[in-house]
Amino acid sequence: MTDTLTIVDNRTGKKYDLPIQDGTIRAVDLRQVKAAPDDFGLMTYDPAFMNTANCRSAITYIDGDKGILLYRGYPIEQLAEESDYLETAYLILFGELPTAQQQQAWAREITNHTMLHENIKKLMEGFQYDAHPMAIFLSTVGAMSGFYPDAKHVFDKPARLRQTHRLIAKVPSIAAWAYRHSIGRPYVYPDNDLSFTGNFLNMLFKMTELKYQANPVLTRALDVLFILHADHEQNCSTTTMRTIGSSQVDPYSAMAGAAAALYGPLHGGANEAVLRMLNEIGSVARVPDFIKRVKSGEAGNRLMGFGHRVYKSYDPRAKVIKRIADIVFTVTGKNPLLEIALELERIALEDEYFVTRKLYPNVDFYSGLIYQAMGFPVEMFPVLFAIPRTAGWIAQWEEMLLDPEQKIARPRQVYIGPVQRPYIPREKRA
Repeated sequence: MTDTLTIVDNRTGKKYDLPIQDGTIRAVDLRQVKAAPDDFGLMTYDPAFMNTANCRSAITYIDGDKGILLYRGYPIEQLAEESDYLETAYLILFGELPTAQQQQAWAREITNHTMLHENIKKLMEGFQYDAHPMAIFLSTVGAMSGFYPDAKHVFDKPARLRQTHRLIAKVPSIAAWAYRHSIGRPYVYPDNDLSFTGNFLNMLFKMTELKYQANPVLTRALDVLFILHADHEQNCSTTTMRTIGSSQVDPYSAMAGAAAALYGPLHGGANEAVLRMLNEIGSVARVPDFIKRVKSGEAGNRLMGFGHRVYKSYDPRAKVIKRIADIVFTVTGKNPLLEIALELERIALEDEYFVTRKLYPNVDFYSGLIYQAMGFPVEMFPVLFAIPRTAGWIAQWEEMLLDPEQKIARPRQVYIGPVQRPYIPREKRA
């Protein structure tokens, strides 16, 4: 057999042949490598899972060296050009693009589930006026577990489908109400005549007009942004969704945890950090000095929105977003920070320091500028991320549930604490 890895344990001189499958070896196969018969066996030590595959997945493929991102085999650039968010969500969840009939039925189901229970309104009204919208969002998503008791039947396929419809449909409503609550405006109910993103903008920004009609350019831009954020392989929040879901809890509880992971500034809050950086730079003239401070490693000077754990070339989503930004700014007017961002990108892409480190713009570099131009406060950015990512989270959760190899997540540890020692009575302790 040629697809094997031969390990020689220099402690014992023993040789082991471990099978290789899909470019991996199984970590549990290392357990047979022992220095003594009563040893536990070898483990891998991998903080932050830098080189550990925790699942087999057919949903999203990334080639970070080549800048490729595929949903179920379809390039992200083509989906952003040709598709809309609901169709892309269907693809991610069910594995194939829908037929015209399937798309109509799917859109109808989502439209019919956009309303929120009135008690959810009471729950959200209990938050402080200045509560962060993401705190309201993740709390409300978790609370939905109490409104839909059938959600706990996670191995009942029709029940899972009902929760899928509910989550995709209701998450924008929760997000919009969280925003309205944060600015003290009355909640707006869904309008079934509008598209998925058109209705979301209606619930966010409607004032006293009888019928809200969003600018079609902004509606389309939001659709594309939602497509770009719908899934991204085994990131922090997706791993959280799978880990919590592995206990076989309902999807609302698992998704509350995923949203909490997304809340962090290193994940869903990264585009807010980009805006903060651009504001601190202040003008195009100060960009070279900022670049110099970044290269010197000066404390507090980081180039936000560049580089990615996975991508070692230009993030394909960033290329799409940059084009969308140009279109959005024709409607909203240019974001005054745009010129700073463009100059920062120009210098960074030509500077050997950043090029050799493969620090290219990522999806967060321009998305915050677009959201800000559309009228969203920075506190809403992680919530806007969570809405489209719901499709990816549910697809990953269901894939994990139906994978016969998966069990409840339970990593090992390398213990570095004290060896066993006797208890000392309180009066005898030094």
